[in-house]
Amino acid sequence: MTTIYAARKVITMNPARPVATHVAVRDGRIVGAGPLEELARWGAHTLDTRFADKVLMPGLVEGHAHTMEGVFWRYVYCGYFDRTDPDGRRWEGAKSVEAVLDRLREAEAALSDFEARPDGPKDGGAEGKAPLTGFQLDPIYFDNRKVSRADLDAVSTERPIGVVHASCHIMNVNSRALELAGLLRPGINHPGVPLGEDGLPTGELKGPDVMTPVSVHIGFDRDMLACDERGLRDFGKLCVRAGVTTVTDLAARLTDDVVAMMLDVTAENDFPARVVPLRFFQGLTPEALIENAVVLRKRSSDRLRLGMVKVVADGSIQGFSARMRFPGYFNGAPNGLWYIPPEQLRETYERALAADVHVHTHTNGDEATQLAIELLEGALRKHPSPDHRFTLQHCQLADAAQFRRMAALGIGVNLFANHHFYWGDEHYALTVGPERAERMNACRTALDNGLTMGIHSDAPITPLAPLFTAWCAVNRLTASGRTLGEHEKITVAEALEAITLGAARTLKLDGEIGSIEAGKRADFAVLEDDPTEIGAETLRDVRVWGTVQGGRIFDAAAL
Repeated sequence: MTTIYAARKVITMNPARPVATHVAVRDGRIVGAGPLEELARWGAHTLDTRFADKVLMPGLVEGHAHTMEGVFWRYVYCGYFDRTDPDGRRWEGAKSVEAVLDRLREAEAALSDFEARPDGPKDGGAEGKAPLTGFQLDPIYFDNRKVSRADLDAVSTERPIGVVHASCHIMNVNSRALELAGLLRPGINHPGVPLGEDGLPTGELKGPDVMTPVSVHIGFDRDMLACDERGLRDFGKLCVRAGVTTVTDLAARLTDDVVAMMLDVTAENDFPARVVPLRFFQGLTPEALIENAVVLRKRSSDRLRLGMVKVVADGSIQGFSARMRFPGYFNGAPNGLWYIPPEQLRETYERALAADVHVHTHTNGDEATQLAIELLEGALRKHPSPDHRFTLQHCQLADAAQFRRMAALGIGVNLFANHHFYWGDEHYALTVGPERAERMNACRTALDNGLTMGIHSDAPITPLAPLFTAWCAVNRLTASGRTLGEHEKITVAEALEAITLGAARTLKLDGEIGSIEAGKRADFAVLEDDPTEIGAETLRDVRVWGTVQGGRIFDAAAL
């Protein structure tokens, strides 16, 4: 039976019929969008008016997120900005290092201890002290005042403590955590382990290769990037609240047990989103990585799309671990870290093109972007692919010449438009300086050069909120209210396309999602306000009622 939904307005993102009053759905797919009298000609149907006062648009597509946010909310929120958890509770931001430490002390006092267990390292050691874990720390908001192991020792010297930065590229740990990982000793020589005047690690750890050995002792007893059943369901709640019907998990290990869990959870009738996890590169040779992606692709379902790959070239700009071309960091900090050797990246691209595996590459600094461009250009000469759509994620400091070269090679981009709001003032004054800060996340330049472009939140780095991301790309305002890069603003219509069809194109899913038109999945964002009429300056204030995903209805208020 066909159901025809009436709406105040249907924004289709289909240029042949951009606006409609009704949309017809059968078996989870769209029969058509248009006037009631036209859709009724399809035959027997039920008219559903529950959305008669709502605005429908294509289900929003978050092209760069991490389902681990669903797990993170079990830890202590240490972020600077106010933020809402999966159950709708608003958490106040911590505005100083001392406020962060006070929040950790409060949580530490409430923790119970338990005996050491032989089945895993999460016991905290022989004393049986449960770990204390926090997330979303960013010292850049505290005049870049570093958090040291001494700071965290003031919370507890017996309990292992670790706090992951907002970028997820850095963590701070106390002495007990370092001791358990065998790192509280002199003589360590690693660029990701800064040393203090005493020759011992300061407690700041940069990059996955040094974070991973410690993470198991501070509460990340699973792979830090993995999500468990409860966390995946909680992440689904965040998707409904944000109007998201397709979401990526853009750095997943995808072990057999994790894939089995994700297949089970996403198959549940009340799970509200399509998840697209990308196999993370770390710990695998290029040959094993691509072979694993090919095997995973065969296990895909409608709500769990497998078979793509994620590679990380460098780190974080605000964490000073991104790779920068001349003139480098504005404050004189040393250049950042390479997360993958160039030869390994070249081999990954070549093998992926040969096996028709889609690759997304994290490049924050412009030196990392340049490396990706040059290596992919060489790989394409060996394995021409007219529609590879390899995508650079973040790609924050690319200049016009790099965008032109990307366009010529068929490279897509997914730009971190939220960055201007959360870190724009710090980029302007500290990390890259005024000129480059004004061109960061250059949406206008990307579109003018004809690139496939999405924009993203990188949740949990910033909140999962594509309409807020769209507002950021349209207005380019920082948290202090400064307009940063007037010439790189895009229109509301372009921003809405970037969080629907644009993001879908970067995932090669635009034939199924991203617009409301006949044959596509019945995925809708259900809105209380019209994003095309509310005004550019208030686009972020559009209220989300919920979603329709594959024809199934999810009311955010009922979560």
